[in-house]
Amino acid sequence: MTVNASADVAAVRSIILDVLELEDEELTATSLFIEDHGADSLGAIEILSRIEAELGVVIPQEDLVKLIHLDAVLEVLATAEGRQP
Repeated sequence: MTVNASADVAAVRSIILDVLELEDEELTATSLFIEDHGADSLGAIEILSRIEAELGVVIPQEDLVKLIHLDAVLEVLATAEGRQP
């Protein structure tokens, strides 16, 4: 399955910007949430929770450790339960 490029990327990006309290230009596809943006583990949990709620998917808790940057989140989202082909 693939991520719906325009809708999902925009939604996920918006969630990450909001949770991490970043400006749009601060977030790149590979900027690291913890190292580059000072996020903590609660931030990752909130990102996961909001993606599940807003996009109607289920992401396994074990995938939480994979959520290190925007590209990784989109990769996990592409295989999440409930995704439409």
